[in-house]
Amino acid sequence: MKRNSIAPNNYTFPFLLKSLSDFRDLKQGQCLHTHVIKLGHLNDIYVQNSLLDLYASCGHMGLCRGVFDEMPQRDVVLCTVLIMGYKNAGEYDDALIVFEQMQYAGVVPNHVTMVNALIVCANFGALEMGVWIHDFITRSGWGLDVILGTALIDMYGKCGRIEEGLGKEKNVFTWNALIKGLALAKSGKDASWWINRMEQEGFKADEVTVTGVLCACSHSGIKHYACMVDLYARAGCLEDAFKLIRDMPFEPTKAIWGSLLAGSRDQRNLEFSVFTAWKLVVLEPKNSAYYVVLSNLYAEMGRWRDVEKVRIMMKERGLRKDLGCSSVEPGPQEHVYEI
Repeated sequence: MKRNSIAPNNYTFPFLLKSLSDFRDLKQGQCLHTHVIKLGHLNDIYVQNSLLDLYASCGHMGLCRGVFDEMPQRDVVLCTVLIMGYKNAGEYDDALIVFEQMQYAGVVPNHVTMVNALIVCANFGALEMGVWIHDFITRSGWGLDVILGTALIDMYGKCGRIEEGLGKEKNVFTWNALIKGLALAKSGKDASWWINRMEQEGFKADEVTVTGVLCACSHSGIKHYACMVDLYARAGCLEDAFKLIRDMPFEPTKAIWGSLLAGSRDQRNLEFSVFTAWKLVVLEPKNSAYYVVLSNLYAEMGRWRDVEKVRIMMKERGLRKDLGCSSVEPGPQEHVYEI
């Protein structure tokens, strides 16, 4: 353009600045900023937004704030970019100051502003501001989408007020934020209770859920290897559960194998259940309960010859089938199997 004597305009600079922002090229960005001033495009709202985004992306919040302060008018987009910049730089107090200044200036926040402000509140422990944001959202009649609802629950959880976040519209993302909040509050017992509640309400745990509960359990002193196996198995990740057992730095206990057995049965994976039941038989060959579970599994699969083999094995080892039911210790919770 310059070789052909074509001067860039206010449509040109945003594209150039966006490219430099993506590459975090501060030096070239400052040179381009100079051209913006010389050519008189500094008052263009899109150019201003792009300049702020450039400096914020490069982590130079001093330059970013300098550009912001020189702007005669600040709209919600510019304010949000500045808040996001401070948030990403970990300067949470400055982000909250900008958010408060928005209110005094009469700039109405949008969903993006509120999500970023809630993230700042969560990381800074600014519960009062978080509650104010929640009230604003309620008064404004905004619908809680996945991102906004998750940010709210995450804020309450990290501020130690998890009970405030329990009444929101639920989905797997908000459940995970809730459980993560309980983990940060070191409430392993509550986290385990809520993952059970999550499953009862028809939401399937994923790897994020598993990580959150494990974090809570480790904070609470629960034997988290057994817990991890239990959660992987109940989430349907049986291969991952077995890989964890195989890679453990010690021999798996009956609680570990019990967790995998419980999860395998919950998932109706009979082959995995049989494999695990045999591991328990090897660990405790005098425990008749494991033989009974194994026999019942073979019966479900229609493998009657194997059922008979198990009964013969029990007889040879002097074991008998007790009336009632038998229990297998899976770790964090007890699972009981009817005979």
